[in-house]
Amino acid sequence: MRQRILGKTGIHVSEIGLGGLFVSSFGNDRTEAIQAIRQGLKLGINYLDTAPAYHDSEEVLGQALMNFKVPYTLSTKLGGRPNPFDPRDKDILRRSLETSLHLLKKTKIDILMIHEPDRPGQYDWFTDWNNFHGPVCEFLTELKAEGIVKYTGLGGTTAYTLPAIMATGNYDVVLTAFNYSLLWQEAKHQIIPEAIKQNMGIIIGSPLQQGALSKCYHAEVEYGAPWLAPGRREQLQKLYKFVAELGIPLPELAIRWVLTNPFVSTILSGSRSVSEVEKNIGYINSGPLPEDVMKKIQEIADLVPFRPFEEPFVLPFCRAYRGPGPAL
Repeated sequence: MRQRILGKTGIHVSEIGLGGLFVSSFGNDRTEAIQAIRQGLKLGINYLDTAPAYHDSEEVLGQALMNFKVPYTLSTKLGGRPNPFDPRDKDILRRSLETSLHLLKKTKIDILMIHEPDRPGQYDWFTDWNNFHGPVCEFLTELKAEGIVKYTGLGGTTAYTLPAIMATGNYDVVLTAFNYSLLWQEAKHQIIPEAIKQNMGIIIGSPLQQGALSKCYHAEVEYGAPWLAPGRREQLQKLYKFVAELGIPLPELAIRWVLTNPFVSTILSGSRSVSEVEKNIGYINSGPLPEDVMKKIQEIADLVPFRPFEEPFVLPFCRAYRGPGPAL
């Protein structure tokens, strides 16, 4: 499998990595999940991402990687454990990391990220939000000095707060999710330019937009989904028509679209079985998309350049949806 450089770390990573959420109990039976992880490693995947917030993902990875002798880079995060979790208590942060190391069966970790550093309503990491500084920053510095962590990163989901944290120059990699895919491209405005400026490795999460690009939802887009803005509905209809003309499955198109950006270091797949791992690796092996295909996709994407106000963060195709929550 082809590899790319993970920014200033200098690490060579496979063009597609494995995201840890769906190999947890959230996504699959543990035996099948372990088989999927090991098959991915055998076929050349060498970047694995997990987090305490991903259910039992760290434990599953620890079991899958035990006595497995191929080289790989492993990333986990701080956030959400133990409960109650205080993101400004360094003793709690150390306990969280010690638990991660125990579950992963490691004494050191390649990359440790702050989880959702850009959402204080989820984890209020910083005591100084003007300069994005707090005990967690001091803790990461200590871990590097102790040799427990090689590199540090940010794992976030906002399009404009995250780049401001990146601009401090204190981190080696950035994982951005939900805002860099076929039709949701907000990360191109500030996240990717700032990462290039800081020479940070760029990891793209959810290239299939949490399942919204995993297939063509013809019936929902044509006749249902009242939460779809008219522009988004028209956009999806044109995308589905283009997919039919190309004869390329929508998830393959979505993954190869991200891959076409040479500044992206690796893409995280949500593979939860051996068959899904093999399918996604096949997509990657087809390489970047031709220029004419990229141009047509951009024309479709430009129909809705920013997320409509009422659009759910995760598009609930084939899921129960009860409308927007209360206005605050």
